[in-house]
Amino acid sequence: MIDFMIQQIQSQSALGLLCLIGVFFYVGLITIGGGQVAITVMQQVLVDEFHLIDDAFFFNMVAISESTPGPIGINIATYIGTELYGVFGGFFSTLGEVLPSLICIILIAKFFGSFAEKKGVKAAFSTLRPAVSGVIAVAAAKIIIIALFVVREGFLISSPSSWNENVQIYGISAIFYCLCLMVLFKTKLHPVFLVLLGAVFGVIFC
Repeated sequence: MIDFMIQQIQSQSALGLLCLIGVFFYVGLITIGGGQVAITVMQQVLVDEFHLIDDAFFFNMVAISESTPGPIGINIATYIGTELYGVFGGFFSTLGEVLPSLICIILIAKFFGSFAEKKGVKAAFSTLRPAVSGVIAVAAAKIIIIALFVVREGFLISSPSSWNENVQIYGISAIFYCLCLMVLFKTKLHPVFLVLLGAVFGVIFC
């Protein structure tokens, strides 16, 4: 079934568009815990299962999505849909991503008040919180691995010269990161300026 869906999506047919909507509906349905959890879920579905994009390209999109307004899951859905099917695809992939949440929140708004205080519901939420934290930690670990150990050509670091070069880059990046944290906590500078500064820093030094 997955192979069939992959073929249809890659063919960019009308059926492929429906398959793409189904993929993002599935992602939206199983993403519990917000946008950061969506990183792990999307990486597993879009990269590992459907092979629509590779790891490096996916985490580049994560960086772009984190730097632009809006939830990261929606941003990624819109980006991939637009890449594959143009603006039309971007619209429907985004619709597929948000539809499960929209349905759930309507049901919650209607019924949650009547059972929110029940013991079983409280126990379920108590279990969900640490589980979601673990999924977010996995997403963070994967981003760190891709950022630190995948060089521009997309291969793992293997030669001493590459290692030395990247150690220097990572050292400079770590210093820059610490300076940004200090500025963020010690001043009232808006975070958007730090994001823009980080982009400039990456172009110049990386």
